[in-house]
Amino acid sequence: MSGEIFLTREGPVATVALSNPPKRNALTVAMWRELTAVIRRLSADDTLRCVVLRGAGTAAFAAGADMAEFATVRNTAAQGKAYHRELVYGALRAVGECRHPTVAMIHGACAGGGLELACQCDLRIAGHSARFGVPINRVGFAIAWDELAALLPLVGRAVALEILVEGRMWGAEEAEAKGLLTRLVPDGELAAETEATVQRICAGAPLVARWHKQFIRRLAPQPAPLSAAEIDANFDYFDTDDYRIGYDAFINKQKPKFQGR
Repeated sequence: MSGEIFLTREGPVATVALSNPPKRNALTVAMWRELTAVIRRLSADDTLRCVVLRGAGTAAFAAGADMAEFATVRNTAAQGKAYHRELVYGALRAVGECRHPTVAMIHGACAGGGLELACQCDLRIAGHSARFGVPINRVGFAIAWDELAALLPLVGRAVALEILVEGRMWGAEEAEAKGLLTRLVPDGELAAETEATVQRICAGAPLVARWHKQFIRRLAPQPAPLSAAEIDANFDYFDTDDYRIGYDAFINKQKPKFQGR
Protein backbone atom coordinates (compact mmCIF):
# COMPACT_ATOMS: atom_id res chain seq x y z
CA MET A 1 0.00 0.00 0.00
CA SER A 2 1.31 3.46 -0.91
CA GLY A 3 0.98 5.65 2.16
CA GLU A 4 -0.73 4.96 5.47
CA ILE A 5 -1.90 6.69 8.63
CA PHE A 6 -0.71 4.95 11.79
CA LEU A 7 -2.50 5.51 15.09
CA THR A 8 -1.03 4.50 18.44
CA ARG A 9 -2.45 5.12 21.89
CA GLU A 10 -0.74 5.36 25.27
CA GLY A 11 -3.16 6.24 28.03
CA PRO A 12 -4.72 9.66 27.34
CA VAL A 13 -2.30 10.41 24.47
CA ALA A 14 -2.83 9.45 20.82
CA THR A 15 -0.03 9.65 18.25
CA VAL A 16 -0.94 9.92 14.58
CA ALA A 17 1.91 9.21 12.14
CA LEU A 18 1.89 10.11 8.44
CA SER A 19 3.69 7.30 6.64
CA ASN A 20 4.84 7.27 3.02
CA PRO A 21 8.62 6.83 3.43
CA PRO A 22 9.65 6.62 -0.27
CA LYS A 23 8.10 10.07 -0.81
CA ARG A 24 9.07 11.75 2.47
CA ASN A 25 5.61 11.06 3.86
CA ALA A 26 3.80 12.94 1.08
CA LEU A 27 0.06 12.45 1.52
CA THR A 28 -1.93 10.39 -0.96
CA VAL A 29 -5.68 10.73 -1.52
CA ALA A 30 -6.24 7.74 0.76
CA MET A 31 -4.05 9.32 3.45
CA TRP A 32 -5.93 12.65 3.37
CA ARG A 33 -9.21 10.77 3.80
CA GLU A 34 -7.93 8.49 6.55
CA LEU A 35 -6.31 11.35 8.44
CA THR A 36 -9.60 13.25 8.47
CA ALA A 37 -11.49 10.19 9.73
CA VAL A 38 -8.90 9.37 12.41
CA ILE A 39 -8.73 12.91 13.80
CA ARG A 40 -12.51 13.20 13.91
CA ARG A 41 -12.75 9.93 15.87
CA LEU A 42 -10.09 11.11 18.29
CA SER A 43 -11.79 14.46 18.75
CA ALA A 44 -14.97 12.70 19.87
CA ASP A 45 -13.10 10.56 22.44
CA ASP A 46 -13.52 12.17 25.88
CA THR A 47 -10.85 9.94 27.41
CA LEU A 48 -8.12 11.67 25.39
CA ARG A 49 -6.10 14.64 26.60
CA CYS A 50 -3.62 15.21 23.77
CA VAL A 51 -2.96 14.25 20.15
CA VAL A 52 0.54 14.20 18.65
CA LEU A 53 0.85 14.51 14.86
CA ARG A 54 4.16 13.47 13.29
CA GLY A 55 5.75 11.92 10.25
CA ALA A 56 6.78 8.27 10.39
CA GLY A 57 10.53 7.90 10.90
CA THR A 58 12.83 10.90 11.18
CA ALA A 59 13.37 11.93 7.55
CA ALA A 60 10.26 14.08 7.19
CA PHE A 61 7.09 15.33 8.79
CA ALA A 62 5.37 15.47 5.38
CA ALA A 63 6.59 16.83 2.06
CA GLY A 64 3.09 17.91 1.01
CA ALA A 65 0.73 16.04 -1.29
CA ASP A 66 1.79 13.09 -3.43
CA MET A 67 2.02 14.86 -6.78
CA ALA A 68 2.42 11.61 -8.69
CA GLU A 69 -1.34 11.15 -8.22
CA PHE A 70 -2.25 14.52 -9.70
CA ALA A 71 -2.46 13.28 -13.30
CA THR A 72 -5.42 11.07 -12.38
CA VAL A 73 -7.08 12.65 -9.34
CA ARG A 74 -6.34 16.38 -9.76
CA ASN A 75 -5.99 17.05 -13.48
CA THR A 76 -8.89 19.46 -14.11
CA ALA A 77 -10.37 22.45 -12.33
CA ALA A 78 -13.31 20.32 -11.17
CA GLN A 79 -10.99 17.65 -9.79
CA GLY A 80 -8.74 20.27 -8.24
CA LYS A 81 -11.68 21.95 -6.52
CA ALA A 82 -12.80 18.65 -5.00
CA TYR A 83 -9.25 17.63 -4.08
CA HIS A 84 -8.46 20.82 -2.21
CA ARG A 85 -11.86 21.80 -0.79
CA GLU A 86 -12.84 18.30 0.31
CA LEU A 87 -9.69 16.23 0.83
CA VAL A 88 -7.01 18.70 1.91
CA TYR A 89 -9.20 21.20 3.69
CA GLY A 90 -11.18 18.35 5.25
CA ALA A 91 -8.01 17.17 6.97
CA LEU A 92 -6.88 20.69 7.89
CA ARG A 93 -10.25 21.46 9.40
CA ALA A 94 -10.32 18.19 11.34
CA VAL A 95 -6.92 18.96 12.89
CA GLY A 96 -7.71 22.62 13.51
CA GLU A 97 -11.06 21.85 15.15
CA CYS A 98 -9.91 18.86 17.21
CA ARG A 99 -11.30 19.32 20.72
CA HIS A 100 -8.10 18.12 22.37
CA PRO A 101 -4.74 19.93 22.37
CA THR A 102 -2.63 18.94 19.36
CA VAL A 103 1.17 18.92 19.09
CA ALA A 104 3.09 18.67 15.82
CA MET A 105 6.45 16.88 16.22
CA ILE A 106 8.55 17.94 13.24
CA HIS A 107 11.60 16.22 11.76
CA GLY A 108 12.95 16.99 8.29
CA ALA A 109 10.79 18.24 5.42
CA CYS A 110 7.58 20.02 6.39
CA ALA A 111 6.35 21.46 3.12
CA GLY A 112 3.16 22.31 1.24
CA GLY A 113 0.23 20.46 2.76
CA GLY A 114 2.56 19.14 5.47
CA LEU A 115 3.29 22.69 6.66
CA GLU A 116 -0.42 23.51 6.47
CA LEU A 117 -1.19 20.51 8.70
CA ALA A 118 1.50 21.48 11.20
CA CYS A 119 0.13 25.02 11.32
CA GLN A 120 -3.29 23.65 12.30
CA CYS A 121 -1.81 22.05 15.41
CA ASP A 122 -1.87 24.03 18.64
CA LEU A 123 1.87 23.60 19.27
CA ARG A 124 4.74 22.94 16.87
CA ILE A 125 8.00 21.49 18.19
CA ALA A 126 10.78 20.98 15.66
CA GLY A 127 14.26 19.57 15.51
CA HIS A 128 17.07 21.49 13.83
CA SER A 129 16.82 19.26 10.74
CA ALA A 130 13.35 20.57 9.92
CA ARG A 131 12.84 22.50 6.69
CA PHE A 132 9.76 24.48 5.77
CA GLY A 133 8.09 26.05 2.74
CA VAL A 134 5.24 25.98 0.23
CA PRO A 135 7.09 26.02 -3.14
CA ILE A 136 3.99 25.57 -5.31
CA ASN A 137 4.87 28.56 -7.50
CA ARG A 138 7.55 26.30 -9.00
CA VAL A 139 4.84 23.92 -10.18
CA GLY A 140 2.49 26.58 -11.53
CA PHE A 141 -0.44 26.36 -9.16
CA ALA A 142 -1.93 28.57 -6.49
CA ILE A 143 -2.84 27.85 -2.89
CA ALA A 144 -6.54 27.15 -2.33
CA TRP A 145 -8.63 29.72 -0.48
CA ASP A 146 -9.42 27.35 2.39
CA GLU A 147 -5.78 26.44 2.86
CA LEU A 148 -4.67 30.09 2.83
CA ALA A 149 -7.38 30.96 5.35
CA ALA A 150 -6.02 28.18 7.58
CA LEU A 151 -2.40 29.34 7.22
CA LEU A 152 -2.76 33.14 7.34
CA PRO A 153 -3.89 33.61 10.98
CA LEU A 154 -0.72 31.93 12.23
CA VAL A 155 1.95 33.35 9.93
CA GLY A 156 0.45 36.77 9.13
CA ARG A 157 0.32 38.72 5.87
CA ALA A 158 4.03 39.47 5.46
CA VAL A 159 5.24 35.91 6.06
CA ALA A 160 2.41 34.41 3.97
CA LEU A 161 3.46 36.59 1.02
CA GLU A 162 7.10 35.60 1.46
CA ILE A 163 6.23 31.90 1.66
CA LEU A 164 4.01 31.91 -1.43
CA VAL A 165 5.57 34.52 -3.73
CA GLU A 166 9.23 33.56 -3.17
CA GLY A 167 8.52 29.84 -2.86
CA ARG A 168 11.79 28.91 -1.18
CA MET A 169 12.46 26.36 1.53
CA TRP A 170 13.97 27.58 4.79
CA GLY A 171 15.49 26.10 7.90
CA ALA A 172 14.16 25.58 11.40
CA GLU A 173 15.95 28.57 12.91
CA GLU A 174 14.29 30.89 10.41
CA ALA A 175 10.92 29.21 11.02
CA GLU A 176 11.32 29.90 14.72
CA ALA A 177 12.22 33.52 14.03
CA LYS A 178 9.10 33.90 11.87
CA GLY A 179 6.95 32.68 14.77
CA LEU A 180 5.91 29.40 13.15
CA LEU A 181 7.41 27.22 15.87
CA THR A 182 6.51 26.90 19.52
CA ARG A 183 9.91 25.44 20.33
CA LEU A 184 13.12 24.45 18.50
CA VAL A 185 15.43 21.77 19.93
CA PRO A 186 18.30 19.56 18.72
CA ASP A 187 17.06 16.54 16.78
CA GLY A 188 18.23 14.17 19.48
CA GLU A 189 16.05 15.97 22.05
CA LEU A 190 12.89 16.26 19.92
CA ALA A 191 11.17 13.11 21.20
CA ALA A 192 11.93 13.96 24.84
CA GLU A 193 10.80 17.56 24.49
CA THR A 194 7.60 16.50 22.78
CA GLU A 195 6.92 13.98 25.54
CA ALA A 196 7.57 16.61 28.23
CA THR A 197 5.19 19.01 26.48
CA VAL A 198 2.51 16.33 26.24
CA GLN A 199 2.87 15.51 29.93
CA ARG A 200 2.44 19.17 30.85
CA ILE A 201 -0.74 19.28 28.80
CA CYS A 202 -2.03 16.05 30.33
CA ALA A 203 -1.38 17.37 33.85
CA GLY A 204 -3.86 20.17 33.25
CA ALA A 205 -7.63 19.97 33.44
CA PRO A 206 -8.83 18.45 30.13
CA LEU A 207 -12.14 20.34 30.11
CA VAL A 208 -10.28 23.61 30.57
CA ALA A 209 -7.97 22.83 27.66
CA ARG A 210 -11.00 22.16 25.44
CA TRP A 211 -12.71 25.36 26.60
CA HIS A 212 -9.60 27.43 25.93
CA LYS A 213 -9.43 26.06 22.38
CA GLN A 214 -13.11 26.86 21.90
CA PHE A 215 -12.72 30.40 23.27
CA ILE A 216 -9.75 31.18 21.05
CA ARG A 217 -11.52 29.89 17.93
CA ARG A 218 -14.53 32.05 18.79
CA LEU A 219 -12.48 35.23 19.14
CA ALA A 220 -10.22 34.63 16.11
CA PRO A 221 -11.15 36.94 13.21
CA GLN A 222 -13.22 35.23 10.52
CA PRO A 223 -13.03 36.33 6.86
CA ALA A 224 -16.15 37.22 4.92
CA PRO A 225 -17.67 34.22 3.12
CA LEU A 226 -16.32 33.58 -0.37
CA SER A 227 -18.59 33.80 -3.39
CA ALA A 228 -19.02 30.85 -5.75
CA ALA A 229 -17.26 32.86 -8.46
CA GLU A 230 -14.24 33.49 -6.21
CA ILE A 231 -14.00 29.82 -5.34
CA ASP A 232 -14.15 28.77 -9.00
CA ALA A 233 -11.57 31.41 -10.01
CA ASN A 234 -9.17 29.91 -7.46
CA PHE A 235 -8.72 26.95 -9.81
CA ASP A 236 -8.32 28.82 -13.11
CA TYR A 237 -4.65 27.81 -13.15
CA PHE A 238 -5.65 24.38 -14.43
CA ASP A 239 -6.32 26.05 -17.81
CA THR A 240 -2.86 27.65 -18.02
CA ASP A 241 0.17 26.43 -19.92
CA ASP A 242 2.31 27.21 -16.89
CA TYR A 243 0.55 24.62 -14.75
CA ARG A 244 1.22 21.89 -17.32
CA ILE A 245 4.81 23.08 -17.73
CA GLY A 246 5.38 23.10 -13.96
CA TYR A 247 3.78 19.74 -13.34
CA ASP A 248 5.62 18.02 -16.21
CA ALA A 249 8.91 19.51 -14.99
CA PHE A 250 8.29 18.26 -11.46
CA ILE A 251 7.45 14.73 -12.58
CA ASN A 252 10.49 14.61 -14.89
CA LYS A 253 12.81 16.26 -12.33
CA GLN A 254 13.55 19.21 -14.61
CA LYS A 255 13.56 22.97 -14.11
CA PRO A 256 10.35 24.56 -15.44
CA LYS A 257 10.44 27.36 -17.98
CA PHE A 258 7.25 29.28 -17.30
CA GLN A 259 5.64 31.35 -20.06
CA GLY A 260 3.19 33.48 -18.10
CA ARG A 261 0.14 32.16 -19.92
